[in-house]
Amino acid sequence: QVQLVESGGGLVQAGGSLRLSCAASGRSFNRYVMGWFRQAPGKAREFVAAVTWIGGTTYSADSTKDRFTISRDNAENALYLQMNSLKPEDTAVYYCTAGAIDYVVNFYSEHEWTYWGQGTQVTVSS
Repeated sequence: QVQLVESGGGLVQAGGSLRLSCAASGRSFNRYVMGWFRQAPGKAREFVAAVTWIGGTTYSADSTKDRFTISRDNAENALYLQMNSLKPEDTAVYYCTAGAIDYVVNFYSEHEWTYWGQGTQVTVSS
């Protein structure tokens, strides 16, 4: 059974930083791409970033690519999202996700991803 468990969310002031973690278990992710989405209240779930498990190729949304960095640790089966220069508009629930690399064609579409964590709340105060 695949499990994705996020941690690291919290309350931070604007301009601050947070590092989100996602512990992945339950299968080999060698043929998978891992990613982060976020969902603010009243808004649709939004793609943030993705990384291939093998090779480490990264993809990032234009809105956050200059401030957020995605990475993974294959040995620890962990995914990370380093968030710097946080803004109040970054406030959202952040979700870890995984999808088979052969099926996730459009990273921006949440429907192409297979597994989801429960989410972790990030709140940025002004």
